[in-house]
Amino acid sequence: MTVEELSKIIKENGIVGAGGAGFPTYMKIDKRANTILMNCAECEPLLSLHRQLLRDYAQEIVSTFAMIADVVEAEEAIIGIKEEYKSTIEALEQYIPQYPKVRIHLLPGAYPMGDEVVLIYEATGKVISPGGLPIEAGVAVFNVETVYNVYRAVDKSTPVVDKVVSVVCEVNSPITVRVPLGTELCEVVAMAGGEKANGKELVYLVGGPMMGRIGNRHDPVTKTTNAILVLPEEHLIIQKKKMPATIGMKRAASSCCQCQMCTDLCPRHNLGHPIEPHRFMRAMSNHDFGDLEAFLNVFFCSSCGLCEMFSCPQGLAPRTLIAECKDGLRKAGIKPAKGVVPAPVKESREYRKAPENRLEARLGLSKYAVQAPLDDKVRPVARVRVPFSQHIGAPAVCAVKKGDSVTRGQVVAEAAQGLSVPVHASICGTVTDVTDRYVEITRQ
Repeated sequence: MTVEELSKIIKENGIVGAGGAGFPTYMKIDKRANTILMNCAECEPLLSLHRQLLRDYAQEIVSTFAMIADVVEAEEAIIGIKEEYKSTIEALEQYIPQYPKVRIHLLPGAYPMGDEVVLIYEATGKVISPGGLPIEAGVAVFNVETVYNVYRAVDKSTPVVDKVVSVVCEVNSPITVRVPLGTELCEVVAMAGGEKANGKELVYLVGGPMMGRIGNRHDPVTKTTNAILVLPEEHLIIQKKKMPATIGMKRAASSCCQCQMCTDLCPRHNLGHPIEPHRFMRAMSNHDFGDLEAFLNVFFCSSCGLCEMFSCPQGLAPRTLIAECKDGLRKAGIKPAKGVVPAPVKESREYRKAPENRLEARLGLSKYAVQAPLDDKVRPVARVRVPFSQHIGAPAVCAVKKGDSVTRGQVVAEAAQGLSVPVHASICGTVTDVTDRYVEITRQ
């Protein structure tokens, strides 16, 4: 198979990064990649879907990963996996010897091991330039579920029509379940036995506890929905997520003692990237616009959230304020600097990793660190709302109208010009509503 043929299959089947921002995967099938990496670090606490999927479909995923390496003519294919994922590693070891290019790289149980830049350094020793792309260093990174979706597209001619989602915390039966795209979050929670009746107001956190967002119960599952955390409204994480930036700024002005813990533990800073949260906090809280670098360098923040969820002894919110600053700069038409050369990797980096179990304890999540077994059979639902924008780039363009009958896997929105992928019907049924943002399908 050629690069062009594989890229076409991946694009036509709507495959994007199954987590994070949803970068269209066809753009990563590139012969500049001397090394390809599979990310099985989970990254966020409480998530288990990737290690479970890789354990149960080890042969299919490893063979597809090796095939991608052959197509792009990569020299090596590395599976980055945390060393405590014993059962998954045992499953992999049955098949790895069949593929000479493939090897396992064991990762420590620290956060954020799943950050692309951190993972690349851990597995290859390469430092990605600040603001640069992995492919510029000859590396391409794929998440486990993304590779599994490539397997289904190539071997089964199945487009991305469903998603594996972990449902944990205040639910009766924590579970990792496969659901059609467009399923409402509350329906997925019901598959986990529903919310616990504890008399508390519960909030849905979509994604992990560090980088997730507060979601509405009726929001749809998308190609990048990895988890739903059902947490009490008064939980520390929810309160931090809900805090307005204006309050965060006032707290920073009154409490930031410039201890530099946010910078000392920053994963990107320790890899030589010019991001210094403490310096930004000082400049921002004092309105010191003479220190322009402190503001412009926020573009190099990965938004991992370690600074405000773990590092700061005052409980301040550097990540939130940095995100506000980045948004403001973008709206003003300011772009990140190019060609920035990273500083040498800090010698102290090895001693400044945040152990995931300590992070869970700090966030009050230890009691929720329980098994969420994988049920990989697609759960039936009566209705879905499938968004046109589930990826970075241009939203797909609607290709159906109200009243049309559609089948599962049928294209309901074509890829737009530029960076884009099509969207497919996730159930069989009738199109009951079309807006500029989504198509609604009701099972017949």
